Amino acid sequence: MSFDPHKSPPRPELFDFHGVSMTHYFTDNWENIQNVQARPDDILIATYPKAGTTWVSYILDLLYLGETERQKDVPIYDRVAFLDIFIPSVLSGTDMVDNLATSPRIIKTHFPVQFIPKTFWEQNCRVVYVARNAKDNVVSYFHFDRMNQVEPEPGDWSNYLHRFMAGKVVYGSWHNHVNGWWKKKQTYAKLHYMFYEDLAEDTGREIDKLCCFLGLSRSDEVKKRVTDGVHFDNMKKDDMANYSTNPVMDFKISPFMRKGKVGDWKNHFSAAQSEQFDEDYKKKMMDVTLQFRSEI
Repeated sequence: MSFDPHKSPPRPELFDFHGVSMTHYFTDNWENIQNVQARPDDILIATYPKAGTTWVSYILDLLYLGETERQKDVPIYDRVAFLDIFIPSVLSGTDMVDNLATSPRIIKTHFPVQFIPKTFWEQNCRVVYVARNAKDNVVSYFHFDRMNQVEPEPGDWSNYLHRFMAGKVVYGSWHNHVNGWWKKKQTYAKLHYMFYEDLAEDTGREIDKLCCFLGLSRSDEVKKRVTDGVHFDNMKKDDMANYSTNPVMDFKISPFMRKGKVGDWKNHFSAAQSEQFDEDYKKKMMDVTLQFRSEI
């Protein structure tokens, strides 16, 4: 991946794409994305951005492929293909998917459920969806947008928070995203819906659930190794997991892996912002069966 941050193009602009705020980096390859060929053993990781994507990618990579040399010299973003991305002459998500040599192929997406290529449903692929409470999610997304050259300029925190509530960030409304995937879970048996907060509270327990969903029998020793390996502090120090080798990200502004905590939103929201956010949340989260925790 060659991308020179010193000559980087201007930050992209948001536009409405089939009712969802997007940028050209995630829509320019649309036809190829929709025509991608899924395989029955593919595993799709779906998340709203900054909801634990890399965490779950790393867990699945370790569960399936174990600790191999790849862990030491191939970054996680080359081991798990990012379907959506397209940077001309640099990176194509569909090419990454087609070139994955692993079996199963582990593929990630941030698309809302209605954008997923039909082939994944037709092939009855397993899907792991990870959701994170909205307040921590917006804080993490704000810091991510500050340091990522292929994201629109975030502006200041207060402005960003209002745009997030209005769904005017890349991949659109958080509320629509988590609700849309939750609804899909009710009709599609091979969808495992996980919560970031559960993973933070007891990683081992959630890995057990994942193994059960995926039909994997792994020894307690292997599962313990995976649990230890994906501890936030270990991943943050691991250059193959922490995106420090990714040229579109400016770590001088903020690290890709910042805190990984539940409840960090309290350090960003004012009391008035929190109250306004909660009011807006109540209107948009009509499905009471989908419950989040903003602290543990």
